Amino acid sequence: MPTEIIAGISSFLATSYIIVVNPSVLSQAGMPFTGVLTATVIVSFFSSMMMGLYARNPILVAPGMGLNAFFTFSVVLGMKVPWEVALGAVFWSGIVFFLLSVFNIRTYIVKAIPRPLRYAISSGIGLFITMIGLSNAKFIVSNPATLVSLGTITPGLLTFIAGLLFTAVLVMKNVKGGILIGILFTTLAAYPIGRWWGMDSVALVSWKGLFSSPDFSLLFKLDLAHSLTWAVLPVIFAFVFTDMFDSLSTFVGIAEAANLLDEQGEPRNIKRSLLTDAVSTTLAGLVGSSPGTAYIESAVGVEAGGRTGLTAVVAGLLFLPFLFLAPLLSVVPSIATAPALVLVGVFMIRPIVRINWMKMDDAIPAFLAMVIIPFTYSITHGITWGFLSWTALKFAAGKKEEISPALLIIDVFVIIALLIG
Repeated sequence: MPTEIIAGISSFLATSYIIVVNPSVLSQAGMPFTGVLTATVIVSFFSSMMMGLYARNPILVAPGMGLNAFFTFSVVLGMKVPWEVALGAVFWSGIVFFLLSVFNIRTYIVKAIPRPLRYAISSGIGLFITMIGLSNAKFIVSNPATLVSLGTITPGLLTFIAGLLFTAVLVMKNVKGGILIGILFTTLAAYPIGRWWGMDSVALVSWKGLFSSPDFSLLFKLDLAHSLTWAVLPVIFAFVFTDMFDSLSTFVGIAEAANLLDEQGEPRNIKRSLLTDAVSTTLAGLVGSSPGTAYIESAVGVEAGGRTGLTAVVAGLLFLPFLFLAPLLSVVPSIATAPALVLVGVFMIRPIVRINWMKMDDAIPAFLAMVIIPFTYSITHGITWGFLSWTALKFAAGKKEEISPALLIIDVFVIIALLIG
């Protein structure tokens, strides 16, 4: 039990940024920041609790990054859809998720994913998580000439490197709670920045108060009627498609990396997990947030030893106080969780050795799925092109028997999504 509690705390700390980041994104759509913050906490609490108690998996569920950007910049600002109508689209996409899960259609989709692609997705997610960690620490930064480059050496970057090495040693020596200890160590090491040294920098660890009142102004503000018009149907489809493959690939990737598999070698309790994801998205529309989805940062807790639903329950419970304590999140800076994200990449990439790299019709689709995930900053794009390239190369190799009917149906929807996008 202590291991599961530590794992839950670790997952929460790696995921807690969403409490502030999600409102900052959705507020650009004209929604009140404090209202979205409250909605984010509600979705994260109930969804993670359901994942732990009902699906019994150590995976957190919260409003998804990428999905919130699509909601704000593509739907509301790009298509000029009012945010109330967009929330209605989120709700209806959750209903579609729920029906797909109840009738096991999403489970069939999981089983249609070829094993080499499963291993590649897990590895790609690992690279993606590592990229997020390096970016959060400013170890890698954008560069107009080379796309990305090494960041400038700053007190913050040096602190990240120290935290990474310290945490790596703990993990290497199998110290229980090593990742959580690393997060706390890096937070303490970051405290002097902007105070005692690096005085040109902003203080990375800051105190912005203790209490903030919850804002329930977005509850039930969705527009159900207008979100069912023909003009909004492509939005619902886009939410369905993106959330489906984000959650599926996260479940598959973490299950393969942590061996959270059932007797048939499928992700454990996959139907219940997908039902949880569906309920999360439906709830998000009702309370005022973009869709909920399984979080890849859950791998931090899994790497810390989390294997049961108790990990998700602990993390879910930790979300609830932030209805009133949101300012406390500023105490843990992004460079403190960045080392954990980087090291989780090592954990997630382990299944790569199961891919037969000498079999080109397996290796090429697997490679594309793996590298496209971090290079496009999208799990969905990686799995999309992995599916399409797998089908094309298997046809070319005369191995039609390795293409399931379910995969062909998925390919059709993938192509439709690409054309709509």
